[in-house]
Amino acid sequence: MSVPMITLNDGTKIPQLGLGVWKMPDDEAPGIIISALNNGYRHIDTAAIYGNEVGVGKGIAQSDMARDDIFVTSKLWNDRQGYDETLRAFDESMDKLGFDTLDLYLIHWPMPAKDKFVETWKAFIRLRDEGRVRAIGVSNFLPDHLERLVDETGVTPALNQVELHPRFQQLSQRAAHEKLGIATECWSPLGQGEVLGEPALIEIASRHGKTAAQVILRWEIQLGLITIPKSSNHDRMRENISVFDFELSMEEMAQIAALDSKEGRIGPDPATADF
Repeated sequence: MSVPMITLNDGTKIPQLGLGVWKMPDDEAPGIIISALNNGYRHIDTAAIYGNEVGVGKGIAQSDMARDDIFVTSKLWNDRQGYDETLRAFDESMDKLGFDTLDLYLIHWPMPAKDKFVETWKAFIRLRDEGRVRAIGVSNFLPDHLERLVDETGVTPALNQVELHPRFQQLSQRAAHEKLGIATECWSPLGQGEVLGEPALIEIASRHGKTAAQVILRWEIQLGLITIPKSSNHDRMRENISVFDFELSMEEMAQIAALDSKEGRIGPDPATADF
């Protein structure tokens, strides 16, 4: 089974479906990463704050896969924003991962009250220009944050990773991304499980002989989004990547679109988040 690739605005290709490793213990990560790679995953999403970059790096090193065949994302945590601090934090992440080059580096949150995300972005541009990172992007940035980055540096993020699932579909955010040429990646793509009991999803799933989770991931794939479901369960990992052998109809896509809710957000609001 081959996961489709999405071409980012800088020409970098990213697998459309990957494995999120939030809350994955560092000592368990190597075995889980190896299992994921054996099941067809070629895209791993970690972050400094997850505390498992060492385990992710070990799993990749211990696998039978060449490093160049695996797309790895990591993220800069909020307390390391600022030009010089960003460069130091990046070095620390690379030491933990054991890599010479990272595929994608993201600013984890904009933290607008601190107002350091533009100088942080300038450090990201330097890392990319030096060849230490293939692609640079952001996470949880609102449209005004994105426009400020572009206006003040001339460099558009390749990708913005945001909370996105059937109950929180981020239509205006996705429209802003499309206007700027930024790819949309979903975190909590399954709504942390809260959406799996929706009758519409269960009905669609039974029609295709699939699970509600597989239907959600297929919906995201058909929308052209990048998705990174988190799981450390080997069976669930296999289930999550088995979404390329069926297709949702336009009517089914519309049924899922109808689940969107203004109250659907699970995580913090990026406009006010300060942690």
